[in-house]
Amino acid sequence: MSLGDKIRHKVEEVAGMAKEKVGDKTDNERLQAEGATEQTEANVKQAGDHVGDAARDTRDAFKP
Repeated sequence: MSLGDKIRHKVEEVAGMAKEKVGDKTDNERLQAEGATEQTEANVKQAGDHVGDAARDTRDAFKP
């Protein structure tokens, strides 16, 4: 994954955290749930980034 993708995924995670906190402070369950969902989606994307990086590192380790 590109650095831009990694940054975007981290920003999505932080935005989800903020949305969840605002929902918590305002007793807005829908906003809390949306924030938690956005965090989960971002975390899945970040896990994909890590898998891609590991695959690339493994491939590069076997290059002559």
